[in-house]
Amino acid sequence: MTSLMISQLAERSGVPATTLRFYESAGLLSADRTPAGYRMYGEDAVDRLAFIGAAKHLGLALGEIGELVGVWEAGACRDVKAGLRPRISARLAEAESRAAELAAFTASLRGALAHLDALPDRAGRCDPGCGFLAPGAGSAARGSSASGSSASGSSASGSSASGSAAASGGAAASGRAAASGGSRGGQPVDVVLSAGRRAAEREAERWPAAPVACSLGGDGLRERTDRWREAVAGATRTDVPEGLRLTLPVDRVARIAELAAAEQECCPFFDFRLHLDGPYLHLEVRAPADGGALLTDLFGSAG
Repeated sequence: MTSLMISQLAERSGVPATTLRFYESAGLLSADRTPAGYRMYGEDAVDRLAFIGAAKHLGLALGEIGELVGVWEAGACRDVKAGLRPRISARLAEAESRAAELAAFTASLRGALAHLDALPDRAGRCDPGCGFLAPGAGSAARGSSASGSSASGSSASGSSASGSAAASGGAAASGRAAASGGSRGGQPVDVVLSAGRRAAEREAERWPAAPVACSLGGDGLRERTDRWREAVAGATRTDVPEGLRLTLPVDRVARIAELAAAEQECCPFFDFRLHLDGPYLHLEVRAPADGGALLTDLFGSAG
């Protein structure tokens, strides 16, 4: 049987050597060792990596993939099918739920922009009747102005919404986010797009411990990089501890959220946080120290 060194397997499969080492440590891939300690792989490793990549593309967790690899290796196609079907069905239900949340959020943003554009340009100061944050808020505020209250308004300084996604294979890896914005009776109003902000914060603490390895390679990696570069084109960049901050037009939020969710499926060491600030979207991306090079590959360097 032909043996492949790790560099040869990486070239044949399109999977980076760092990811091959990670797969070995996770028990998904085995390697023999030469007397000098070099890893050597059989030809079957190429097919195994293709199966792992396909499973990752479907959003399966590494633990699930490890179970399925054993079934796949046994050679009974019907058993692989039986193991895959319930897992794919579960991922489909999750994806449809996330798509519905994102579609509703996108519609809300478009409605807010349309409402904002329809408001007259006034020379005076903003008041609760302006209703900048929510479609229909202006009319609701005018209807309740006699009582001095506003159904949904904003101060002259505006308001913001923020969301976070933590790379740990949990809620944030699935692309969920928590957002807050607007006001009611002078108090913030939370708009929750996930199981909850506290859960997202707990998961946000896990990303620094995630292995610095990416399951994308070859054409997939280039395509993802191109999509990111297009999505953040023209952004204002600011360096932050462990990463960077990009300021973009708020109408790109849906595309950025979709890319961040996809990125965490293959590169769980990235941490993405989205902050909505009126007409702007602030995207913060962080990575562990040894993931800095991959962060630069994806978003470029400062300056």
